[in-house]
Amino acid sequence: MCRTGCSARRAPPPTRSQRRSQCRIRPRWAIALSNNVRSWADGESDLLVQPRRGLVTVAAPARRTPPANRRRSFDLRSTALFFVLLAVVVSILGFAARTAVDIAERHPGWAFVLLLLGVAGIAALGRRLHLARAARRAAAALDEAATEAAEVWETATVPRQRAAFGVDIDYDALDAEEFEAAVAHLCERDGCSDVEAVGGAGDLGADVVAVSPEGWRVVIQCKRYGDSHRVGSQDIQRFGGTCFAIHEADVAVLVTTSDFTAPAVEYAEQCGIVCVDRQALLCWAEGSGPRPWEAVRAVRDVEAR
Repeated sequence: MCRTGCSARRAPPPTRSQRRSQCRIRPRWAIALSNNVRSWADGESDLLVQPRRGLVTVAAPARRTPPANRRRSFDLRSTALFFVLLAVVVSILGFAARTAVDIAERHPGWAFVLLLLGVAGIAALGRRLHLARAARRAAAALDEAATEAAEVWETATVPRQRAAFGVDIDYDALDAEEFEAAVAHLCERDGCSDVEAVGGAGDLGADVVAVSPEGWRVVIQCKRYGDSHRVGSQDIQRFGGTCFAIHEADVAVLVTTSDFTAPAVEYAEQCGIVCVDRQALLCWAEGSGPRPWEAVRAVRDVEAR
């Protein structure tokens, strides 16, 4: 009994439904942990639980980005639409083929006309494809040529430095380019003007060009050969085919560090080409022998008389 005269009773224990309602009220960390575990189970985030001062801190769920090489999921709608369109195209082609066969059976003449039309269409299509490929190749060639022309235009042309040669020259120690420069030096020394060493790829037989004191255009081909390699008639024929017709030479000269064969000398006399062998080259360099254009002048003086 209490002081007021009422009897004190203990509160009855909570029922199962009351315990359930009480359990529904959870702290925030428990709710966040539950959400994070649920996201981790779905594969959308990584589970990260960090204890801090008796509490549980849960990292915010981060959605994973799908891999780049992930296969595209099967789309039933797109697949069905593709097969429907394929069936329509096949049906149209089949109907056209059946109609063509019926027309051919009823009217054989129309069959021949349809055949001609089909062949003409295939030929026109093939020609159009061929022209398209040719146009692409031409465009690519033009682009390449324009690029090369631009590179050549941008590259500054550096003139070839001509070496200074003395009287005593060891021609055997020179390479082909140095030998051409030595011959050009002899022409310039003996009064020629506009002397250029133009030998190289695509020179068409002209290694040195100059203008003699008489005003004649001199075209020289240089052959730096060993003693065992003599200049043959084929070399003279190749040079004779370009020196007059292409280079418009008044005086054509072939200079070598070796010698000439007899057929080569005979063919050169017929074509009017001056042959300068090793001995004549040494005399020209020493100043004791005639210049190549002087031999032509002597011949022309004799013919004039």
